[in-house]
Parts: sequence; structure tokens; C-alpha cells
Amino acid sequence: MRIAGVTLISMLIPLLPSAASASELPARKPGLWEVKTSIGGNARALTVQQCIDAATDQMLQSNAGPFAASSCPEREVKRSDASIVIDSRCTIRGKPASAHAVITGSFENAYTMTVNSEGGELPAASMTVEGKWLGACAADQQPGDVMMAGGVKINVPQMQKRTGAPDTPAQPTR
Repeated sequence: MRIAGVTLISMLIPLLPSAASASELPARKPGLWEVKTSIGGNARALTVQQCIDAATDQMLQSNAGPFAASSCPEREVKRSDASIVIDSRCTIRGKPASAHAVITGSFENAYTMTVNSEGGELPAASMTVEGKWLGACAADQQPGDVMMAGGVKINVPQMQKRTGAPDTPAQPTR
């Protein structure tokens, strides 16, 4: 079960701001963030804590999974005082796909993002991400650390350096 959790989080981490690129979103406040991700209406939420600094936040936002800027050259970003709305038209494995993201709140203390996507080889999906700033990272944490239930901790930048591929799960540490 722990390996399945690590595999799932390895797939979800790049999707956190999935329909947006790093240049389209404000940077999150450095420190420890609790991020709760729900996929589908009745799915159980996955909650992790992320220790970030400016560089790791940029890296996490840039790894946009199948909806990365390279796959989605057509993006429309609308900003208002209350939200950021991003509509992306993409090509995933040669097939058209789209994503609609609405982000509300503040990247200083709490935000909510809903993403609806469809097309390509992916089934239509709805994802909600809720982020809440908890404070400074703990003394034993470094930027890029993601802490999961049960004490499993991975460091995303180190995982990517070791594996050479962002979609390969790293070995968890305790």
C-alpha cells in the first residue's frame, strides 16, 4: 500500500497546478504548505505537506504533467481581483484535449484550484486542490520535501535527479 501511495503522489505532484504554467501563477509564500487533492466528486482526498522555497515552487509549478505548456500552446489567462481562470487547448499523444482551471484565494496563505479536463487519451476528470500555508518548514525539512501520511517523505528535486525522469517513483524515506 505504501508503494501505491508513493506512486500516486509521484503522479499527482506534477499535476498540482496542472492547467497553469509557472509564469501564469503568482509564487506561493515560501514555507510549509498543506495541499489536499481530490480527483472526482466522491474520491478520497490525498493530503500532503510540501516544504517549498522560490526555486522548488517554480519547479513544481513548471512540471504540469500532461497539460504542460509544451503540450498546450493555446492558453487564455483571465485575472480578476477574485480569481485566475486558465483555459488550455492541448494536444496529448496526437489527440486534442482541454483543461479549464479556476484559482481563488491567495498564494500567501490559502488557495483553491478546480481543474476540469478532457480529451487526449485521458478520461474526463475533475480535480480540486486546496493549499494552506502552515508556517516555516521544520528544521529537518528542505525545500522540495513532500511529506505524506505515515511519515513517508520524498524530495522531488532529488527524485528527478536520481531517476532522470519525473514520472518514475523514488524510494520513500522515513
